[in-house]
Amino acid sequence: MSIVIPDEVLQTTHRTASEFMQEITVWLYSKEKLTLGQASRLAGMSQLRFQCLLARRKIPVHYDTVDFEADLKTLLELERL
Repeated sequence: MSIVIPDEVLQTTHRTASEFMQEITVWLYSKEKLTLGQASRLAGMSQLRFQCLLARRKIPVHYDTVDFEADLKTLLELERL
């Protein structure tokens, strides 16, 4: 699926098409509509770069107990190797 952003909108917002998509992506992520992986792909950035963008805007990374437990499980499994 392609999204067409009219030139008039880009000129009004003083953004390039990629900057505009980043704005939309950051907003969707902050509203918990996208995961970190989905948001970084939509923004055309690595997850680390997207996390840096969030940090500059003081938007916390969504990381809950379930995420922590999954990461802990992965680390324990890797430790066994």
